[in-house]
Amino acid sequence: MGRAFEFRKARKFKRWGNMARTFTKIGKEITIAVKAGGSDPTGNPRLRMLMAQAKKENMPKENVERAIKKAFDKDQSDYKEINYEGYGPHGIAIFVETATDNNMRTVANIRSYFNKFGGSLGTSGSLQFLFDHKCVFNVVPKEGVDLDEMELELIDFGVEELGQDEEGNIVIYGDFQSNADIQKYLEDNGFEINSNEFVRIPNDQKHLTAEERESVQKLIDKIEEDEDVQNVFTNMADEEE
Repeated sequence: MGRAFEFRKARKFKRWGNMARTFTKIGKEITIAVKAGGSDPTGNPRLRMLMAQAKKENMPKENVERAIKKAFDKDQSDYKEINYEGYGPHGIAIFVETATDNNMRTVANIRSYFNKFGGSLGTSGSLQFLFDHKCVFNVVPKEGVDLDEMELELIDFGVEELGQDEEGNIVIYGDFQSNADIQKYLEDNGFEINSNEFVRIPNDQKHLTAEERESVQKLIDKIEEDEDVQNVFTNMADEEE
């Protein structure tokens, strides 16, 4: 497998082990998707994918409807997707994605976490070059489909890597900008999509001792606790198994 699979982004941060937090994350993404492309899932592929994902996560229908309505509520503040970048202890690069209705609150909180746990918040874009922005699809395999042939066909749609996870599902990595094209191919060809997410894969990973990893993890855990935070990515290598 290539670099994307070696990164093993299939792991989930502890943050999303909590169902309520998962619903909050998906709800914000639905509101943002409706703002950007309208409330009709037929003509809004991102919304269509998020609604399917919400169903797989057993997110209540009323939560989905509430998130859609929020996009049109003039009394509600808009969510803005804002990224924060900085260095944690031992020079670990940390990329934080947020969806916030109060940027002043969010930046103050994120800066305080970095300062408290031995890191420093950088300027916007300062670490972007360290990560590749990718889309990831987890897809149910179809009988009779040859993965090598499927990968060759999907190259024209922006797919860079294809393989299988431990459960036998197909995992597809592509450029962030190719997400809609890949989704259309999968839908047009009758594939069932388990999930679709955006990730930032580090160009190079940094190995730390167990003690060093623990100090970095404390900062990551604190950031992930923040309700405005959607995702956290780092260039810290996985612990050796």
